[in-house]
Amino acid sequence: MIIPLFPLQSVLFPGGRLPMRIFEQRYMDMAKVCLKESASFGICLIAKGEEVAVAGHKPAEPHAVGTLAHIADWDMQQLGVLDIVAQGGERFRLQRHWVEDSGLLRGEIELIATTPAIMPIPGAYARLVPLLRAIVEDMAADAPHAPALPHRFFDASWLGMRYAEVLPIPNAAKQKLLEMDDSIDRLEIIYRFLESKGLLPDA
Repeated sequence: MIIPLFPLQSVLFPGGRLPMRIFEQRYMDMAKVCLKESASFGICLIAKGEEVAVAGHKPAEPHAVGTLAHIADWDMQQLGVLDIVAQGGERFRLQRHWVEDSGLLRGEIELIATTPAIMPIPGAYARLVPLLRAIVEDMAADAPHAPALPHRFFDASWLGMRYAEVLPIPNAAKQKLLEMDDSIDRLEIIYRFLESKGLLPDA
C-alpha cells in the first residue's frame, strides 16, 4: 500500500482528531486529491527535521509507525490556507519512503493488525474512566480536537488512545504509546503516570 505522508511535530492516534493548517503547495495538492477521491494519507511524528520545507535542508525524517488519516472536515477562510481536521484510522508501519519531485513524501506501508473491536477494561483500571469522562465533557462537542462519536469509555483500546492524546507528555512519549501493540500494557503505563501525579479518584 503506497500513500502520501505528512510528517508533523504531533502524534495522531487511531480514533483521534487533529486540526491541521495546510499552506505548502505539495500538501495543498495532496489534500485536494484526498478530498476528491476520499483517499487517506499517513501522519507520522517527525524523527528529524522540520515540518515546513527549507531550501537546502533535507526533508523531514518520519518515525516508522504512523496513523492513517482522512479529512473529516475542512474550511478555507483565508486564500491559500486550508484548515482541515484529520481523523485517525489504523496504525501502519513504514516499509520505505521517498521524496517526489514536488517535495511530497510518499511511503510504502503495512497496516498493523488491530486488537479486537472491543476490549473490556480490567477492573484494576476502572479508576481511569471518570477522569477521562470529565476531560471529554469539558471539551466543546464541536471542538476540532474533541474525540469523535461514539465515545467508548468501556473499551480498553479506545480509553488508552484518548488518554495518550490528552496527556501533557512529550511527543516522544506519545509515540511510544502509539507503537505499543498491547492495549492493557498501554493502560498500565497511563495508570501509573496518573497515579504518580495524584490525579486518579479514590478507588
